[in-house]
Amino acid sequence: MNSVIVGIGGALPKKCVTNFELPADLDTSDEWISTRTGIKQRHIAENETTASLASEAAKKALEQAKISASEVDLIIVGTVTGDYTFPSVATIVQKNLGSKGVAFDVSAACSGFVYALSIADSFIKTGKAKCALVIGAETFSRIVDWKDRSSCVLFGDGAGAIVLRAEKNTDCGVKYCKISSDGAYADYLITSGGVSTTQTSGFVKMQGREVFKFAVEKFYDSVNELLRENNMTLDDVDLIVPHQANSRIIKKLTEMLGIDENKVLVTIDKHANTSAASIPLALNEVRDTIFSKKNIVLLSMGAGFTWGAALIKLR
Repeated sequence: MNSVIVGIGGALPKKCVTNFELPADLDTSDEWISTRTGIKQRHIAENETTASLASEAAKKALEQAKISASEVDLIIVGTVTGDYTFPSVATIVQKNLGSKGVAFDVSAACSGFVYALSIADSFIKTGKAKCALVIGAETFSRIVDWKDRSSCVLFGDGAGAIVLRAEKNTDCGVKYCKISSDGAYADYLITSGGVSTTQTSGFVKMQGREVFKFAVEKFYDSVNELLRENNMTLDDVDLIVPHQANSRIIKKLTEMLGIDENKVLVTIDKHANTSAASIPLALNEVRDTIFSKKNIVLLSMGAGFTWGAALIKLR
């Protein structure tokens, strides 16, 4: 039994803030942000929430897949910015869609979507689910300090979703998915608060240089490990979709792999870093042409540190 992607959807808040529209007291500029990150704009939630964005993305994915919500028996949402401490965003999405079955969230920060994909794939391959919604959704604008230019300009809000369906007798689907973590780096990318410590959500704090270095290293190692374990070369890969954290990280990876830039999908200029939503949002940007590809590689790295890689074979 294989987990086959049959639908992709995305959702962004209505409000879009360009680098030129950022608050003047941030003492920054479009040139400063663009040259260091590749970010040109970000969407900021106002009336939207993580759950509402996740629900919208899910509905669009189901529409493309031509599958009704009643067929969905598993919903997993990668997020660290839930509407509430509990219930999970996934159960709210389940309510909004009117579906039944199992629903829960996964907390792996920017690796949340790949973690959720790995779990959903296991559910399907073991016969515990037949149709899954895998969603990455965040409203990071709610947990950044808008007086700290080193962090607030980096993030945006949004949600992306895919529909996975169990199919027999096919060579398509999730062919490989490996997730990892190393808690020794837990303090390198963190929030300044939490329910059990300060009774607040806190603000994002990070050691940028260490995060950059680790991301490049793990992206590179993950690609090579994936290729080795699947008896593939880079020539066999049609598209690499990395977590959209910084264009310089992606450029460095491209140089280290020695591949054409057109082989790597970059959307950070449009969305900024949307954490767990960045990979599915990137997929949604090319959803009308993505199925013309064959072998797709997904790469993630997030707080924890967490990281993961997946190989998906499309029809």
